[in-house]
Amino acid sequence: MMQLVIIGFGYSAAAIAREIRPHASAIMVTVRSEAKAAALRTAGWDARGFDGSVISPDLAAGLSGATHLLVSAPPDEGGDPLLRAGLSRLALPALARIAYLSTVGVYGDHQGGWVDEDTAPLPVSSRSVQRLAAEQAWRDFAERCSAELGIFRLSGIYGPGRSAIENLRSGTARRLVKPGQVFNRIHVGDIAGAVTAALLGNSSLGTLNLTDDEPCPPQDVVAHAAGLLGIEPPPEQPFETAELSPMARSFYGENKRVSNARIKARLGYAFRFPTYREGLRACLADGGQAV
Repeated sequence: MMQLVIIGFGYSAAAIAREIRPHASAIMVTVRSEAKAAALRTAGWDARGFDGSVISPDLAAGLSGATHLLVSAPPDEGGDPLLRAGLSRLALPALARIAYLSTVGVYGDHQGGWVDEDTAPLPVSSRSVQRLAAEQAWRDFAERCSAELGIFRLSGIYGPGRSAIENLRSGTARRLVKPGQVFNRIHVGDIAGAVTAALLGNSSLGTLNLTDDEPCPPQDVVAHAAGLLGIEPPPEQPFETAELSPMARSFYGENKRVSNARIKARLGYAFRFPTYREGLRACLADGGQAV
């Protein structure tokens, strides 16, 4: 059976781990601190601390026996943390499939036009530049060790506990309007479903956009969430005059519609939440609990 190692046990990776757990004989996960690893062990996970610099003997043993690898930890200026720490120096005789979680941010700005996996990346932010470099580093690694690699370019992630529902309840939701602006999004349940299907399957993977069917203006999502809650949405605000952090403002500098046709065709995956409407309804039903 599958022996899976997960590097970076955040929101999306944890959802994938919960979904794939019945199909795996062993799952080892990493987090940045030993304290968090200890808490996860108490919760029943085989967890290790990995700060991006040193692969411990326990982690090395897990990696050496892994049949599957999921990489969710982000790169930094020094590149991908696991590759930098010396993954290539380990013997990995059983490794067959790798899933790397990247971002649609690598496409950059296309002024609202459609992009797919054949579109040349033009990253704008330093975060996306680092992701694109990490993608290539993992391609090189997978080729050297003859493992099948899936690079999943994720759009804006939402789900239970992280959606417009919670933002409205906390009073932090805003309806910023920038004419022509759309964003792409993906429910964490579809990240779990699609990546699990890819890791359990035997089809070729390559680069796959993981995004729902309907890029749309962000203010529409907030208005729909307010309708589900039976409350008035916050008033619309012009983007130009809104007070935003530099990072938040940078997201509005990229405007594109991302196609998910390839992942449907290659994996035969049927989205559980094809638009934000189904996704927000599920978030409301889940009551803010993690999937």
